[in-house]
Amino acid sequence: FWRSSVELVNPHLPCRAKTNVMFLKTHKTASSTILNILFRFTEKNNLTIALPANQLVHLGYPETFTTSFVEEFKTIGQNYNIMCNHLRFNRLEVQKVMAENTFYFSIVRNPVSQLESSYVYYKDAAPAFRTSKDVNEYLASPMSYYHKVNYKQNIYAKNNMWFDFGYDNNAEDDESYIQEVLQEIEQNFHLVLIADYFDESMILLKHTLCWDLDDVIYFKLNSRKEDTVQTLTPESKERVKVWCSLDWKLYLHFNQTFWKRIQEAMGLEELEKEVNLLRARQKELMETCLSDWRPVEKTHIKDKALMPFQSGAASILSYNLNQDLDNKSLRACQKIVMPELQYMSYLYALQHPLKKRKQLGFPLFWNSFQEN
Repeated sequence: FWRSSVELVNPHLPCRAKTNVMFLKTHKTASSTILNILFRFTEKNNLTIALPANQLVHLGYPETFTTSFVEEFKTIGQNYNIMCNHLRFNRLEVQKVMAENTFYFSIVRNPVSQLESSYVYYKDAAPAFRTSKDVNEYLASPMSYYHKVNYKQNIYAKNNMWFDFGYDNNAEDDESYIQEVLQEIEQNFHLVLIADYFDESMILLKHTLCWDLDDVIYFKLNSRKEDTVQTLTPESKERVKVWCSLDWKLYLHFNQTFWKRIQEAMGLEELEKEVNLLRARQKELMETCLSDWRPVEKTHIKDKALMPFQSGAASILSYNLNQDLDNKSLRACQKIVMPELQYMSYLYALQHPLKKRKQLGFPLFWNSFQEN
C-alpha cells in the first residue's frame, strides 16, 4: 500500500532521517494535520512520543509547559523522540524532555484567517467571542468584549500564536521587544512553516528532516464546513493586523524566512515539481482510501469512531473510508484520517499499556489489533 521508502530517497541528498523532533502545535494553523503526520511517523518507526499525562489531552495548555505534564517523564527522562501535542512553549522545560539533537519546528498562519477560524471554533470558550454577534462586530471594537482580567480564557481572542510561543499576548507593540522575541524564536526553532502555503511547507519539512514523500502525505484534518466560515469585511481584515499586531509581525517575519529557506534548499522550480508529486500521491491515496473523495460533515460520518471533536459554531469534517479495503490498506487509511484525540489515545494505550486508558472512544479495531 505505501511505497517502499527506498525509491523515495533523493539521490542528490544522501542524508539520514531525523527522528528526534519537537513540533510546537499552534492553534488554528493546520497543526492537527501535522500532528497526524508526526503520529504516523512515530508509529511507523517505533519511536517514543511525549504524551499528555493521565487524563490530560494536551501537554498542560494553556499553562506554561512543565515536565510534569508528560506521562512517565520521571521514568523515560530525555529519551523521547517526538513531542507534538498542544503546549505553551517553555524552552528550558521542553529541553529536559527532548534529546540534545532534537529538531524544533512550528507553523504560523496569516492572523487574518487565523483569528476568524479561532472566532468560530472557540466561540463558546472565549468570553470575548461569546458576547459578540459575529467576528466583524468583535473586530469593530474588540476592547468592548476583551477584558484583560479574563486573559486566561481569552488567549484565543488576541495574539494567540504569540501566546503559544510562550510570550505575553497582551504585551505592548514595541519594536525592540518584538525584534528580541523574533530573534529568540529563531534561536529556539530550526524551522517555522507557513500554513497558508501548506504543501510547500510539507516539501520543505521533508527536505529538512530528510524524510520520504510518503512521510509527509496528508489528508486535511480538523477542517470545517464552508458555511461556518465568516466573511471578514475589508475593514475587519485591517483591524486584525492592528488588534493582533504581535501575531501579524510574527507572521510577516517568518513568511520571509520561509521563502528564503525554500530558495536555499531547492529553489522554486524544484519546489513546484515536488509539490506536484505530493498532490499526485495524495490524489492516488484518496482514490484508494475514501468513498466520498472529500471530507464530509458530522451527520454523514459513517464510522462514529472517526468523528472529530466538535467545537463552537464550527462543523468539523471527517472522512468515510472505502468499504472493500484489505486489512493492510484499511489500517493505513484509518490512520491517515484518524482525528487527533483518537490517535493520541491509541498511541497512549500502545506506549503505556498498564495505565488507565484515556476516556475517549476510538475505533474498536484498535482495541483488538495492536501492531508491533
